[in-house]
Amino acid sequence: RGEVMAYEQVTLYGLPLVARRRVGYARAEPAVARELFIRHALVEGHWQTRHHFFRDNARLRAELEKLEERARRRDLLVGDDDVFAFYDVRIPADVVSARRFDAWWKRQRHQTPDLLTFDRDDLLRTDDDDADRPDTWQTGDVALDLTYRFEPGAADDGVTVHVPIDVLARLGGDEFAWQVPALREELVTALIRSLPKELRRNFIPAPDTARAVLARIDPDSEPLLAALQRELRRGTGVLVPVDAFELNKLPSHLRVTFAVESADGAEIARGKNLQALQQQLTTRTRHAVAQAVAGELERTELRNWPEDLDELPRVVERTVGGRAVQGFPAFVAAGRAVELRMFATAAEQDRAMAPGMRRLLRLSVTSPVKAVERQLGPRTRLALGANPDGSLSALLDDCADAAVDALAPAPVWTRQEFAVLRSRVGGALVSTTVDIVGRVEKALSAAQEVQLVLPAQPPPAQAKAIADVGAQLSRLLPPGFVTATGYAHLADLTRYLTAIRRRLDRLPYAIEADRERMQRVQAVQHAYDELVHALPSVRATIADVRGIARQLEELRVSLWAQQLGTPRPVSEQRIYRAIDAMRSSTSTG
Repeated sequence: RGEVMAYEQVTLYGLPLVARRRVGYARAEPAVARELFIRHALVEGHWQTRHHFFRDNARLRAELEKLEERARRRDLLVGDDDVFAFYDVRIPADVVSARRFDAWWKRQRHQTPDLLTFDRDDLLRTDDDDADRPDTWQTGDVALDLTYRFEPGAADDGVTVHVPIDVLARLGGDEFAWQVPALREELVTALIRSLPKELRRNFIPAPDTARAVLARIDPDSEPLLAALQRELRRGTGVLVPVDAFELNKLPSHLRVTFAVESADGAEIARGKNLQALQQQLTTRTRHAVAQAVAGELERTELRNWPEDLDELPRVVERTVGGRAVQGFPAFVAAGRAVELRMFATAAEQDRAMAPGMRRLLRLSVTSPVKAVERQLGPRTRLALGANPDGSLSALLDDCADAAVDALAPAPVWTRQEFAVLRSRVGGALVSTTVDIVGRVEKALSAAQEVQLVLPAQPPPAQAKAIADVGAQLSRLLPPGFVTATGYAHLADLTRYLTAIRRRLDRLPYAIEADRERMQRVQAVQHAYDELVHALPSVRATIADVRGIARQLEELRVSLWAQQLGTPRPVSEQRIYRAIDAMRSSTSTG
């Protein structure tokens, strides 16, 4: 009814005539009724009305409440008593209900239409500049919406970046580590305080150090922790290892939350770890990108270059919802055929394109397997019979794949280039496969020598060394080892296996020396394994990462069979530097 009501009781000589009759309270207490009407209807908004000022005021209050969330403060907006006072001085004393208000406002709004409309100054205690708390985050050519929440203890306390799934894979996590400008000083202060005490005491007081550091840093040019490490060292001479900053100690609001959303704005997933979200949603991201940009480009059941495709574009771009969505097409090995799929990143495209092009070439030329097998003598067949691929035919197929990689080291992107490449591969595939089979025979012979001296039940003193050798063999000789090793490194594989044999020959007579060498190698191996685990799966197999794995094998050669030699100097320090460089390139990539 839009008015304050009360229950009336009527009695006669103490006897109740009316027990609970609802009546307008304004008849008894007009001042109280007016105050309650203003507070409940206008201040608290418990009123269904179409007055424009009411709607505009509610919208402005909601906007300014978001400002409080951004600023992480609860003292920017005036309180309910101040809002009541605003209405109290403007509304006549006899307006005690919605009906009375409507009658008065129907006349008054023609004279002073903005009488009851708030402006920012009416609701803000202070003029808080929100330039450091933007509405969007610009990354490349994409603007991502930001929202703010001020609720300590909540999982999404702080800043949330809203990420359309079709751009998710293009984002790098390090730029978001910088936070919005308003939170950077608090962030750097918290990072300094997260350091172990022996390091932290060099940067006291932390807030002053944070301000000095930020004054010298350009957040758009480098990773946060690398910049912080450099500036702390510049100011004090103390080198802080990047991994000494304990990110898990940061308050929740200082770590950005990512909300991944579908094309219609529905939330798919959220979390603080962007890389984990990207891994979790890889397939859905690829499908979203394909749906947005692929058109008729995607194909299945290919056995040759498509007749209607003159050139495979490196990137396809479409505008979706006002933002540029990019897709990266590639040929993909799919069982006994090849598919043409759209990927969300160039890195995924690169990883798929090499084996996809290899399979397309294999399908478009005559298989060399039978021709090569006819050339094998009994002795070679015996040497190749026991192999990680499981059978002779599977091994020869593996060798043929490696031969294609050797003959076609880089993919091509046009039908004309593919025709030239197909002719070259077809003409040399048998001879190159035969060459590779000869190299593989030597490697498998070296592996057989290792197996002959590898005890099934080693003495307790040798057990850890034998387990280490077993793990090394598993890394060197997995199924598909010929293609994984590559034509250029098959001779290295034989050398690595020969070094294992020499280690085993000396093991019974040098157990302590072997243990010391093994501990050194395993420490480096552990650092490498951590690197691979931390890398996105799409980057864990790139050439530079495989190169570090080969350096580890060369380190083993230098420790256990130095006389075999290594192609270049190798040491633990060199490998650690390569691992650190890979970490840095990943954080900035």
